[in-house]
Amino acid sequence: MFSKEVGIDLGTANILMYVKGEGIVIDEPSVVAIDAETKKCLAAGSEAKEMLGRTPGKMMAIRPLKDGVIADFEVTEIMLNYFFKKLELKGMFRRPIILICCPSNITSVERNAIRDAAYRSGAKKVYIEEEPKVAAVGAGLDIGRPSGCMVLDIGGGTTDVAVISLGEIITSTSLKVAGDAMDREIIKFCKEEKKLLIGDRTAEEVKKKIGTAWKGSAQDVMEVSGRDLVSGLPISIELNSAEIQGCLSERLAEIVHACRTVLENTPPELAADIVTRGIVLTGGGALLKGLDELLRDELHIPVFVADNALRCVAEGTGILLENLHLVD
Repeated sequence: MFSKEVGIDLGTANILMYVKGEGIVIDEPSVVAIDAETKKCLAAGSEAKEMLGRTPGKMMAIRPLKDGVIADFEVTEIMLNYFFKKLELKGMFRRPIILICCPSNITSVERNAIRDAAYRSGAKKVYIEEEPKVAAVGAGLDIGRPSGCMVLDIGGGTTDVAVISLGEIITSTSLKVAGDAMDREIIKFCKEEKKLLIGDRTAEEVKKKIGTAWKGSAQDVMEVSGRDLVSGLPISIELNSAEIQGCLSERLAEIVHACRTVLENTPPELAADIVTRGIVLTGGGALLKGLDELLRDELHIPVFVADNALRCVAEGTGILLENLHLVD
């Protein structure tokens, strides 16, 4: 049997797997539920995410990736093994060839940790490519031409900003401000302003349903339930888009600043290309309402949200698997 070629978007929030010839076969949350004593995998993906914050003492629901890199090596290995078995990617005589993505500007130690986790999960050969480059390919940009294209990839743990030309990243930055940081801001706002304690999953729901980056781009209201910090009892309150926009503004300002920094370091000829071609937004964070309007207003250049923003990186790995000779 021939080895299957697999592209993996190993994200802080979600793991996506692309199998050559089959397309995206796994699109699940990066969560694993394990037995605390035996370290046996009980569930992974959506099933494990349902257990977050709800497990009894002898079970643990863990997110093994933090800020785009591996925080728990052992659990990452367990998660990859679980999905490889589910897809029947490896057997006695076959092991998969893997192309795995990492944030730009990570250390060589963090990059090696990702490589080791893939090898220990049964990979025959491992290729590592930087996320913004793969996202650009997945968004349909022709990165091989001698003209500049700029990508802003907002994931769960990291935000990557990069200018690409002739298939290489010319200038880039990566910051640990992304979807998870926005969720934490919503939790903090509810705790300090509303005296209500909510969990990560509720905060994520609030961000998706009524979150906005631009004043006036949405006027939605949502009922949120949690624990009252004064009485200690469960209660429900109403939150609106304007409140969420206010509590996210600081984090969004950091993302805008990162874009500015990259543009300031971009060679003038490439900067001229970006003025006409604009910035392409990818990743789950790109779906935050009004984000494109905010960036347009702050940077004075066109901003577009990729059609397949959530799956850009995974689809990009699929295209690169067809051209593995172009990958380092």
